[in-house]
Amino acid sequence: MTEAIRGFWVASATPLAANGNVDPAKLAAHAKQLFSKGVDGVVLFGTTGEGTSFNVTERVATIEAVLKAGVPAERMGIGGGFPAISDSIALTRAVLGLGLRHVLVLPPYFDRSVTPAGIEDSFAAIIDGVADNRLRAYLYHIPQISGVAIPTTVAANLRKRYGNVVAGLKDSSGDFKQFQAFRAAAPELAITVGNETDIARAIAGGGAGTICGMANIAPDLVKAMIDGKGVEARMQAAVDIVVRSPSFLTTLKAILAAQTGDAGWLRVRPPLRALSDGTALKAKLDELISPAIA
Repeated sequence: MTEAIRGFWVASATPLAANGNVDPAKLAAHAKQLFSKGVDGVVLFGTTGEGTSFNVTERVATIEAVLKAGVPAERMGIGGGFPAISDSIALTRAVLGLGLRHVLVLPPYFDRSVTPAGIEDSFAAIIDGVADNRLRAYLYHIPQISGVAIPTTVAANLRKRYGNVVAGLKDSSGDFKQFQAFRAAAPELAITVGNETDIARAIAGGGAGTICGMANIAPDLVKAMIDGKGVEARMQAAVDIVVRSPSFLTTLKAILAAQTGDAGWLRVRPPLRALSDGTALKAKLDELISPAIA
């Protein structure tokens, strides 16, 4: 069993059925297709997976179904952040019972006035509440979305307090200096990056790899970044197609729908609103990923 997430992991999008529920069969098929492209693992219900739109029961039921569909527990992680600490504890206990170990945990969000001590208390309350050494927790730093940054001192302190249970940190800030600060403060943490254009230099700087969303639609290009093949400009252009749209999530799903020919991928949960078509966006992306990557 892998002690920490390393290598090429994807923050998976979440396919929905017509009734708005998760489509676990399609999700399992998506994961397996990604594995065939050299992906090491998938994280479900993170930011790219609209994670905060799904409750504990929905997330656990999805994991159960995806496991039954043949996706190995050791190749899955799950987004475990909730405003209520009790929900984070309940989800984490449930997935540990199903064989998963990798749980990404957001800092407390909604209240932007929280102190570093309060942030550390929140993470500690979850870990202490779960009280299971099988857990491999990952601090999830995405302040532009969550509204709450994880101080480097908090990351370092939690690693010292809990050892391998606090296995890593996902830095999705898009600020490479922040990644370097986390590396300096807590060098024992396995730090992955979410910003695809930083992958190569993060790995060169001691990073553990990536957990990223663009791999849903451009896994070969992300793999080339991991392999250090000098495709940063192409990756930036690919990221810009999605990021410069009104909604990263709806645009990514629209491209997935166009790539697969399955309009079901367009579905999102409120407050998001689906795009009507991603064909033109797919064509732009194809221009960047279709040339052979040497």
